[in-house]
Amino acid sequence: MKDNSANLSQTIRYRSGSGYDHNHFPFVPLKERPNIIWPNGSKIAWCVYLFLEYLELDPPEGSIRDPRYGGALGSHFPDYLNYSVREHGNRIGFWRILDILDKYNIKPTVPVNAMLADRYPRMVHECIDRGWEIAGHGISATQMITSDISLPKEKETIAKSLETLQKIYGKKVKGWFGQDYSQSTSTFKLLSEFGIEYVADFPNDDSPYATNYNGIICIPNQSEWDDTQLMAVRRLMPWRWRDVVCEAFDYLYNEAHPSGTVMTLSIHPWLLGQAHRIKYLDESLKKMTSYKEVWQTNALEVTAHYRNSCTKQSVNND
Repeated sequence: MKDNSANLSQTIRYRSGSGYDHNHFPFVPLKERPNIIWPNGSKIAWCVYLFLEYLELDPPEGSIRDPRYGGALGSHFPDYLNYSVREHGNRIGFWRILDILDKYNIKPTVPVNAMLADRYPRMVHECIDRGWEIAGHGISATQMITSDISLPKEKETIAKSLETLQKIYGKKVKGWFGQDYSQSTSTFKLLSEFGIEYVADFPNDDSPYATNYNGIICIPNQSEWDDTQLMAVRRLMPWRWRDVVCEAFDYLYNEAHPSGTVMTLSIHPWLLGQAHRIKYLDESLKKMTSYKEVWQTNALEVTAHYRNSCTKQSVNND
C-alpha cells in the first residue's frame, strides 16, 4: 500500500503546538541533555564516514535521485560523463583514500550501496579486512527512499540492501545511512523491524539521541560540511573545504559539551579521491589527528556507548 501522507492537506499532515512536525523523536534542547562521558575521558568522539556508492547509468523507471548531482550537460541518456566521474571514485579515488586512512589509522564507518557490494566486492572486502564497520546505504545512488514509493517497495528495498551486505559482511548490519539523507514517513518503523540500532539521516544535532522506535539512536551526520554538499553543490574550493572541516573540529573539540559531542567527517571517493582534492583530505586528517583526548571510532560504537551511558544513569536515578 502506498504511503499517501505526502498528499494530505497541511492542516491534517502537520500539527500545531510544541514539538516537531513528526513523531520520530522529541525535542530536547541542549541544556536538558544527560551527561555523556566518552571512553578514556575523551573530549569528543570522532566518526569518519566513507561512502561507497554506485550510480546507475540507466536506473529503473520511477527511481528518485537527488537532482543536484545531475550531469554537467543536463539530463540525458546515456550520461557517460556523470557516470564515469562517479566510477573514477571506485576505480581510482577509493584506493587513494584507503592509503590516507591507513596512514592516519582511521577506523571509519562505511555505508555501502547494495549494487556496489554486488558489482565490486573487492572494495567492500578491503574495508572488512581492516575491521571497519559496514552500514546500510540503500540500493544505489539513483534510488532514494521517499514517500513516493509504496510501503511494500520500501520494505523490499531495505531488505535487499541489508541482506546483500550481510552476505558479504558475514554478520548483521546494524546502522543505516539513507541515500542522500532520504527517508519516507515509514522508514524508521521499517528499520526498527529489521533490527537497525542507529540511523544517520538527521543533521540536526552534535550528539546522539533516542528516537521513538525500539531503541533506535540517531547519530550525528552533518550535511553542513559534507564533502559533496560543499564542493559538488555549493562549489567551495577544496582548500576552503579543508578549512571548514578543521574549523568545525576545532570548535567542537574546545566546546566539548557534556552531552557528548560527536564530530563527523564524510568522504565520497568520487569527489575527494580526485587528484586535485586528495591532498586536502590528507591535510585535514593530519590536523585532526594531532588533537589529544579524541575518541576516533565508528558510529556503532558511539551508539553502544551512548545507550549504555543512558541505561546506567537511568538505573542510578531509580
